[in-house]
Amino acid sequence: MTDIVFYTNPQSRGRIVHWFLEELGEPYDIQWIEYGEQMKAADYLAVNPMGKVPAVNHKGAVITECPAICTFLAASYPEKGLIPPVGDPALADFYRWIFFAAGPAEMAMTARSNSWEVPKDKEMSVGFGNYETVLNAMELALSNGPFVCGENFTAADVYVGSCLEWGMLFGTIEKRPLFEEYVSRNQQRPAVQRANKINEDRLAEK
Repeated sequence: MTDIVFYTNPQSRGRIVHWFLEELGEPYDIQWIEYGEQMKAADYLAVNPMGKVPAVNHKGAVITECPAICTFLAASYPEKGLIPPVGDPALADFYRWIFFAAGPAEMAMTARSNSWEVPKDKEMSVGFGNYETVLNAMELALSNGPFVCGENFTAADVYVGSCLEWGMLFGTIEKRPLFEEYVSRNQQRPAVQRANKINEDRLAEK
């Protein structure tokens, strides 16, 4: 048994965490969880009461939610360089943009996919304001370097990059040149290619 047990399904957001685990380079065990009965069974609900994947058990501590998992594990292994150290100004960018992607950007994409329109006079009462403002902010996140924290790839790029990739794939994020260049750069990383192969192999077994 390794220190990291990873609960996932190949057709889920677990792919985000899977990519991060390959970047981390620490041993991990995979528990494949099927949709339906297994994911809603008592055994798995004891891990995640939401009955969703992914989840991670790290040395007995359970954590869920992709950005939280990536941040927690990056902070647990600081020597891997996947989170800026305390005192580094880049840490502000790390937290700012990983939480922005998980909050306003996620909500804007959800609204877009469901054709929810926010009236102009209600924009101040919703976290993302409006769709265009969110996209402009995402461009700002990528304006200071090849990655969110400048020259160095971090866990923030796993999450922000995944949001942009899937958003553009499903039409909830407008394809802007900066977004496409960033996603393409990320997709060249060996870690994401390894994670994708593991998931595709799992699907092929079914």
